[in-house]
Amino acid sequence: MSDTEQEVPDGPVENAWALKVPEFRPEHNPHGVLETSTFATLFPKYREAYLRQVWPLVQATLEPFHIRAQLDAVEGSMSVTTTRKTWDPYSIIKARDLIKLMARSVPYEQAVKVMRDDVGADIIKIASLVRNKDRFVKRRQRLIGPNGSTLKAIELLTNCYVLVQGNTVAALGPHRGLQHVRLVVEDTMKNIHPIYNIKSLMIKRELAKNPQLKDENWERFLPNFKKKNTTKRKQPLKRKEKKPYTPFPPPMPESKVDKELASGEFFMLEKQRRAAKKREQREKMAQESAKRTEERNKVYVPPKEPKKAAPKKKSGDIDVEAIKAKVKKAQKKKRSAT
Repeated sequence: MSDTEQEVPDGPVENAWALKVPEFRPEHNPHGVLETSTFATLFPKYREAYLRQVWPLVQATLEPFHIRAQLDAVEGSMSVTTTRKTWDPYSIIKARDLIKLMARSVPYEQAVKVMRDDVGADIIKIASLVRNKDRFVKRRQRLIGPNGSTLKAIELLTNCYVLVQGNTVAALGPHRGLQHVRLVVEDTMKNIHPIYNIKSLMIKRELAKNPQLKDENWERFLPNFKKKNTTKRKQPLKRKEKKPYTPFPPPMPESKVDKELASGEFFMLEKQRRAAKKREQREKMAQESAKRTEERNKVYVPPKEPKKAAPKKKSGDIDVEAIKAKVKKAQKKKRSAT
């Protein structure tokens, strides 16, 4: 065994993400593959010019794996096919992810990284997660953030390249990071702000650096964000009170004949009916004319004048009546004394 090859342990592995996968080489499969596998994908019209430009680079990248790549500009499709010399069976899956990413507007410089063993790709469909079109656009913009800051933070924490394009999110990076990206994207579409997951990822990164807390449960350190719905449901302006349930149907409304029978008008002659009707009309007209006369006479009714209050006496004035009363009282006392 050479120094570059790594021995795979037989027993269980504590941290499978840290395990390095041995490199697969042409000498491990000298006979190639028996069956031909083909994968094709469509691309939008606006990507045709860019794909024509970089297609020689794509063919040169897939040539060491002996995979044939074709670009059909008439149908608007890209296809990859294995040959008899293809020595890596999983390389066709990697090539399929490569053309899928390039169809989703991922540049060639980033998409070509998927051909590595430690790099994977994930295309997340987000259109079916939200039904309302306006709500979908708002949540997708929330994932990108102002000036792409939220998307950049997700890329730094997961070590993945993330591109939001149309109804999908294309992610490219290590397999562990792709799991975190999918979690953040799906939670954002479920109306959970990405800042919550970003904070959790930052705390996990710091806890992983501490050797004492590496093997402990991290639930007590992670923030617990509970959804609070403080908005009250709008109450209707006019409430319709429910009437008590009765198994019997409502009574039938009285017809004109029933009303005439009840009042006795049905048994009157035609002349009497006309006379009674005219009498009712005259009474009604008399009442209305009395109301109109009263309204017209209201203008000529004089308003009630307020009562004038008695003038207040000033402190400097002399009360003559009080002085006369005192003089009379004094004279009576003198007479009674004599």
